[in-house]
Amino acid sequence: MFYLVTLTFWFSMYTCVPILASYLEYLGASYDTIGLIIGMYGLTQLLLRIPVGVVSDRYHKRRIFITFGLMFSLLSGIGIVFAQEVSWILILRALAGAAAATWVDFTILFSSYFAKEHTTKAIGNISFFSTVGQMVGILSGGWFAAAFGFESAFIVGGIAGAIGLVLSFFLIENTDISAEKITLKGVLEVASDSILLRVSFVAILSQIMTFATVFGFTPVFAQSLGAGEFEMGLLTFFSTFPTAVAGMIGGGFLSSKYGEKKVVIFGFLLVGVFTVIIPYVSSITTLIITQTFAGFGRGFVMPILMALSIKHIEQSRRSTAMGFYQAIYGVGMFIGPILMGLLIDWRGLETGFVFMGVLGFLTAFLSYKLIKLTTPSSYTDQLVKVSN
Repeated sequence: MFYLVTLTFWFSMYTCVPILASYLEYLGASYDTIGLIIGMYGLTQLLLRIPVGVVSDRYHKRRIFITFGLMFSLLSGIGIVFAQEVSWILILRALAGAAAATWVDFTILFSSYFAKEHTTKAIGNISFFSTVGQMVGILSGGWFAAAFGFESAFIVGGIAGAIGLVLSFFLIENTDISAEKITLKGVLEVASDSILLRVSFVAILSQIMTFATVFGFTPVFAQSLGAGEFEMGLLTFFSTFPTAVAGMIGGGFLSSKYGEKKVVIFGFLLVGVFTVIIPYVSSITTLIITQTFAGFGRGFVMPILMALSIKHIEQSRRSTAMGFYQAIYGVGMFIGPILMGLLIDWRGLETGFVFMGVLGFLTAFLSYKLIKLTTPSSYTDQLVKVSN
């Protein structure tokens, strides 16, 4: 049930991704306005993820936030169909960002079904389904828009959100009723946790690379190679699906066999290698192959970092910790495209991709130095049993 809810949630959020900018241009929005509307999605997450985590821990409620997230995704999708003014779409994209902020409680509630030592595997599993939902949502949104017009992509996303909303009522709340409610002191302790801060810093660098390349300028380079709509769809698929597969493998088998830290380092090395060589690729087929390997690298990195950010935190404070982690790495989502754009304006596409590849190597080294898996927990470990 949780996997289905996760799939429908991210599907509903991503059907608009391939066509939103084109739709806004069709409505007559200027490019700076289009950038503001697209950025509003990330800005709202940045502002809301910490409050969502704190309130969730304060009242020991997770499922209700998931339900609200799906309701917001439904409203933001269907609302765009009826909104013909750019100002209303700006508000609706902010609402979509509020929906995405509830991902904090998706990850915490799902991981609460597992013993602490299996947190990495749990996060890897749920990340697989979130990535698949995003990928299918992107492909479906593009197909429906091409076949039936812009509005159909938003309607399909809204329908998926409605299905997920209904299913969310059947999720099991897994609350430790004996756990203390988090206080201001507890929030400050979480915010100053050294492991959380180290892992979050590494995650910022990871998001800078991701949003500068695969969600930023890699499609631009693909177009320069003559990629059409079909090739762009293949690039999206082969950049995203390996991320989902690697998230499950890396969080499970590889982490248990080689250790989480080594898997993260290997993931960054993959991203670095297959980003540096992008400017020297001469065909769309070769580009797709390189981005398949880069996708595996991203999949090895992000689910494990997410798990490491909360694995040592007691259950009653995990939503707060996850809120901090996701808000902090949101900085990378914002900085990445801007930094890449500045580099391209300065020295061209080649310089931008080479810089991001080198950043991948640097982040692998920083992961080796900063991620300390043997650091003792600053909180009391708790094993949480699933409620019947």
